[in-house]
Amino acid sequence: MVVLGIDAHKRTHTVVAVDEVGRQLGQKTTTATTTETHLELVRWAARFGPERRWAVEDCRHLSRRLEGDLLRAGEAIVRVPPKLMAHARDSARTYGKSDPIDALAVARAALRQPDLPVAQLDGPAREVRLLVDHREDLVAERTRHINRLRWYLHEIDPSWDPPARSLIRYKTLEDVAARLAATEAMVTRFAADLVVRIRDLTRAANDLEREIAGRVVELAPTVAALVGVGPLTAAKLVGEVADVRRFRSKDAFARHNGTAPLPVWSGNRVRHRLARTGNRQLNCAIHRIAITQGRCHGDARAYLDRRITSGDTRSEALRALKRRLSDIVYRALLTDALAAPATCVSEAA
Repeated sequence: MVVLGIDAHKRTHTVVAVDEVGRQLGQKTTTATTTETHLELVRWAARFGPERRWAVEDCRHLSRRLEGDLLRAGEAIVRVPPKLMAHARDSARTYGKSDPIDALAVARAALRQPDLPVAQLDGPAREVRLLVDHREDLVAERTRHINRLRWYLHEIDPSWDPPARSLIRYKTLEDVAARLAATEAMVTRFAADLVVRIRDLTRAANDLEREIAGRVVELAPTVAALVGVGPLTAAKLVGEVADVRRFRSKDAFARHNGTAPLPVWSGNRVRHRLARTGNRQLNCAIHRIAITQGRCHGDARAYLDRRITSGDTRSEALRALKRRLSDIVYRALLTDALAAPATCVSEAA
């Protein structure tokens, strides 16, 4: 088996081929990152025989097109986390940092870790993630405009202070626009412009939320039906996970999303704490579910009470609840993923 490690960049890709013990067999650097140059890499790699596997550093904003071209050409690809690549580079006898050194480190890291994630072509989950990310960008931009608008309103009239979270409502924005129209000042002109922008951003974000909700109900009905999971949280889970079948078990999924407990003891008292590693977007989504269930779901509240009664702090009990919820989310995602192929076939027919 030959492993071809790739150090991907915006303009060029560097590939280093190694054998099963990590000895370098060849090296090639592309002059572009187009489909033609990617297929040229496949032809170059054919000299090493059919038993080969590509290893790409997991930075999909740079390697997505490369992965897609290689997968469509029938190649097998694994994704190497940057941390593993850095450790492999540091343990080598060579010094310094260059594209060939990084590509060699990627290949050797893939040799050492047999259970790395396997790359797949983008599916509907990718579209959901793009929608969620774009909506979050719109909401963040709207928040910046609202903060500026509040300063302008304070300058116009210090006693004018709209209630919190009210400037995303059309009625409140109409009232603000009408009041601004009755005054004449340069700052009033800028405030009125912000009102228009906030209204447009709110409308766009609401439209995206409705589209996201419709897609999630079709793509992941089991996840969307969980207690404490709204359309946006369900979309975040689906988009970040991509395909839950790439995880070999619920425990691997918990490690990926940062809910697996970390041991932090060095003595007689055995303790665990909340992990700060893993996918923080997934961890945040599961945290929202835990907070919601802890407030309004009977089983979750009873579980938290039992943990606290047995001696856990509130934070430790919540950490344990998040770990349980990770397994529930994993099973729901797996149920939806196993049902997806039949749905796709019927649509194609």
